[in-house]
Amino acid sequence: MTRAATPDLSDPDTAGQRGLITAIGIAMICSYGTLFYSFPLIAEAMRADLGWSKPQLYGAATVGLMLAGLAAYPVGSAIDRGHGRWVMSLASVAAGLLLFAWSRVSDPLTYYVIFAAIGSLHAATLYEPAFAVIARRTGPDRARRGITAVTLWGGFASTVFVPLIQLLIEWYGWRDTLMVLGSINILVCASLYFFLIDPRKDRPADSVETGQEPPLAGRKAVGWALTRPIFWALLVAFMGYAALFSTLTFHLYPLLLEKGLDATSVVTIVAVIGPAQVAGRILIWVFAPNASIRSVGSVSFVVFPLVILGFAYAPTNLFVLALIAAGYGAANGISTIVRSLAVPEMLSRNAYGAINGAILAPVQFVQALAPLAAAAIWAATSGYEMVLLAVVGAAMVLLIGFWTASALSSRN
Repeated sequence: MTRAATPDLSDPDTAGQRGLITAIGIAMICSYGTLFYSFPLIAEAMRADLGWSKPQLYGAATVGLMLAGLAAYPVGSAIDRGHGRWVMSLASVAAGLLLFAWSRVSDPLTYYVIFAAIGSLHAATLYEPAFAVIARRTGPDRARRGITAVTLWGGFASTVFVPLIQLLIEWYGWRDTLMVLGSINILVCASLYFFLIDPRKDRPADSVETGQEPPLAGRKAVGWALTRPIFWALLVAFMGYAALFSTLTFHLYPLLLEKGLDATSVVTIVAVIGPAQVAGRILIWVFAPNASIRSVGSVSFVVFPLVILGFAYAPTNLFVLALIAAGYGAANGISTIVRSLAVPEMLSRNAYGAINGAILAPVQFVQALAPLAAAAIWAATSGYEMVLLAVVGAAMVLLIGFWTASALSSRN
């Protein structure tokens, strides 16, 4: 008798896999749009309304992202143990309630407390926990297609939400805008995470042959990773990326305004980034589906210092700056895939959530400090030129760090 074929759970074309990826993809658009890309627009509206300084406003983002760094490891470990449904759905409910609370703030202390809590939830609502959920469903070594598909969805977050939030602020003000964003987290994100993340469908752990050591997990896996130079090279590289990405995410909007563009032109340029991210990911999906992550990263990361210099010195022209934004978006889109798969390809296929969380914790601290540091440099120099030069330095750290990790990985 012919044995029935076992469904390939790593194939996104299976019904369950398609449903999970679609649900997480839609939720990623909403989670990133409401919790991440909304901040610079809301902050500028608050500055005009409340008269608070830019460093004062961006300091709250720093506190929140630092707490996200502290939460990264326990969140990753919890998902490794099969609790992804509860982690992501309850975090989205909490995020929605906190956005409601943010809409009512009138003093800096309350604002800091609320935004600290919102920032800590990034560790449970954005790409990294979603990637850990997919890796648990398919196995880390089979997760590439699913993770890439989710990033194709998530790439539209800024394109959808930056113009939407700008319109909502103009029509209703920043307080009512936050009420809308909070509702999206509760009604859309939490529902999708709860109903589509099903731990019963996770790929069973590989059986261990008699006499073999079981794969490392949790703290033991992290302890092993800490002894590997590749871990530290990846950590340095991703810290450089965090500095440049966080600075541009939170400051590109006011930076372009400072260059003399009107708000409509700025929103147009920022909105280009999302489709460009998707285009970069599609290029990898179509033309380099089997290329090694170290090769993809080593080439694509060269783009970052070039586009940042473009933002600094290009003429104030909508078309030129949109092209630069497209280059940045494409490189950034590819970098999401590289960062999500670097650990299983270059370091270890075991304990994806825990090891990724160990890298993410210090990376989140850099991501947290970068916007505040940029605001301080802006205040000290009365402009963004020095900020952008510092970001070029961060891009070079990323490039050199990843090239080092790639060289170390190729020897193994």
